[in-house]
Amino acid sequence: MALRKKESTIEVAARLAQPLLEELGLVLWDLRFEKEGSLWYLRYFIDKEEGVTIDDCERFSRAIDKRLDAADPIDQSYTLEVSSPGIERELTKDWHYEACMGLELSVRLIRPVDGVRDFVGTLTGYRDGAVTLLLPEDVEMTFQRGEASHVRVYNDYTQEDFDIEEDRGE
Repeated sequence: MALRKKESTIEVAARLAQPLLEELGLVLWDLRFEKEGSLWYLRYFIDKEEGVTIDDCERFSRAIDKRLDAADPIDQSYTLEVSSPGIERELTKDWHYEACMGLELSVRLIRPVDGVRDFVGTLTGYRDGAVTLLLPEDVEMTFQRGEASHVRVYNDYTQEDFDIEEDRGE
């Protein structure tokens, strides 16, 4: 008789979500079950090629909420949240690195290198957990995923991103 390992809360929540994601044309970017203070949160981060809308989040949230209620896989009370991973999405899985090849990333290392912990560079390689970035001045840097406290897609917010044409009443 083979023993089966009990699925984690995340594994159950992901399995319940998969058919809904496919039906709605969505991808599960990330899924987290985390405690903040005394409260628990089940957070689905969904995505699609052309970007997620509020309607996508609402449709998925309503559908997964019904499935979670029917399956009742989580013992404690929790809050369900559904959102986009955002423009500065965190890279947490191997396929995230493959999907973000050629993009600029922001990295914070756990231990500084030459006194520096924060780097921004273009993702040029990923293999077996080793991340390679091309930094300014054509400097190449490679580190293991486990050496970073976070890796995110970088967005340099500039004033041009927020320029709004003013109506001057002319």
